[in-house]
Amino acid sequence: MYETTLLKTGLDFTEASVYETLLKTGPITAGKLTKETPFKRGLVYKTLDDLEVKGLVTKEDRGDQPMLFHPAHPLKLKDLANQREQEIRDAKLALEGTLPQLASEYNLSVGKPGVQFFEGKDGVKKVLADSLTAQSTIYSYTDIEAIVTHIKEMNEWYVKEREKREIKKKGLLIDTPFARKYLQNYHQDITDTKLFKTEATNFESIMQIYDQKISYVTLGKKSMIGVIIENKAIYEIHKYIFEYIWKLTPTLQETLSGKSGNTTF
Repeated sequence: MYETTLLKTGLDFTEASVYETLLKTGPITAGKLTKETPFKRGLVYKTLDDLEVKGLVTKEDRGDQPMLFHPAHPLKLKDLANQREQEIRDAKLALEGTLPQLASEYNLSVGKPGVQFFEGKDGVKKVLADSLTAQSTIYSYTDIEAIVTHIKEMNEWYVKEREKREIKKKGLLIDTPFARKYLQNYHQDITDTKLFKTEATNFESIMQIYDQKISYVTLGKKSMIGVIIENKAIYEIHKYIFEYIWKLTPTLQETLSGKSGNTTF
């Protein structure tokens, strides 16, 4: 009668059936309980042991008389459901940590690009966090003014985490007065930055290239989205283009000192 509900708390079919029978009979011996269920004696004993572990059954030792089994109050089911809910949350967190690796294995075996899409600030943070697993130098095209305007605190968190993990980065920024002022006091310990001239003044986005992945983040006022594409061919072409532009672009010191004309793209 209540099996469907009991199953949702984490009990299997046999456990649900035995516990419901116990609720109807009250304290009972295993032998008598067997007669009340369609299960064999051995399975009933095993199920009673499993229910005891879950706190739904208690045993009463009566000396020379057969053991008596008592059902726990149904409120115990709420504790069981809460525990199941916590286990599901833990499983989701564990999956988030291993999903990129699992997706990578899948992509390598079938040759399909893996694409993940995220929305909002939380989505942007997930995309940035993914690059914190990078095993090689991150290549990045960045609109620093948009970052400071829209995700300043998030970026500060990201930089601290990247420094803690000693993940190096090469960044290409559009040469603007804002970018020049920002970079004057910017630490270059694990970040090598260059400025390049272009007709665009800003693009309100971030693109990162790392570990056979390309990630994009948009930082518009109305909406923010993040995309991660994992594919070796796509990664290789963007990596090559970035390295080509990087090679042609003067160092930050040369640009800020005015000793270089700064390549225009």
